[in-house]
Amino acid sequence: MIASLRSEAITAERVEAFEIVESGPAPERRAAIPPDLATCADCEREVRDPRDRRHAYPFTNCTNCGPRFTIAHGAPYDRPATTMAPFVMCAACAREYADPVDRRFHAQPNACPVCGPRVSVVVNDGAPVEAADPIAHVGRALARGAIAAVKGIGGYHLACDAASSGAVATLRARKRREEKPLAVMVRDLEEARRLAELGAADEALLTSVERPIVLCRRRPDAPLAP
Repeated sequence: MIASLRSEAITAERVEAFEIVESGPAPERRAAIPPDLATCADCEREVRDPRDRRHAYPFTNCTNCGPRFTIAHGAPYDRPATTMAPFVMCAACAREYADPVDRRFHAQPNACPVCGPRVSVVVNDGAPVEAADPIAHVGRALARGAIAAVKGIGGYHLACDAASSGAVATLRARKRREEKPLAVMVRDLEEARRLAELGAADEALLTSVERPIVLCRRRPDAPLAP
């Protein structure tokens, strides 16, 4: 969001070259940290492509998408001032990061399965679970009625099968959230239309770069728990 815009003419200065240099310390922090953005279409294609080196990698992002605000712990917004600082980019990611024509040029959260964060599963007492595919493992548990705490952008998301009355009732009891609506995640816009009555404004929001939670009217025949 642009808060304000102001322009003024300055005297031209001759330079021999254009460079992007490392950030330096400043007495006053005035740099804004960009907001988090939903995964873009290009990154989604990579994640779904078995031939791509980021196939099925859940932390895939580029300069057009991914976490920003929620991984920053300082300003200016540079990798050393984010939670990505401990992850040293591999040669392939470093080449992308340094290439001005690459869409990952100076993408601070840039990573891949070789050098980036990994997904793991633990039970509620913290003991690790051996799982070749952690996401599929949790998916099967959710289908059996389990509740999972998914550590994601901005904190933990409590997830369960929205079609299971038992799972939803258990989640409500544990959260002491008897009546307040719970957000429902869907695969795509077509699935959202199957569950809710959507207008043009609702659909525009659901497919925007922010991908916000949108409050809409449930269809009477929607296969959701009460």
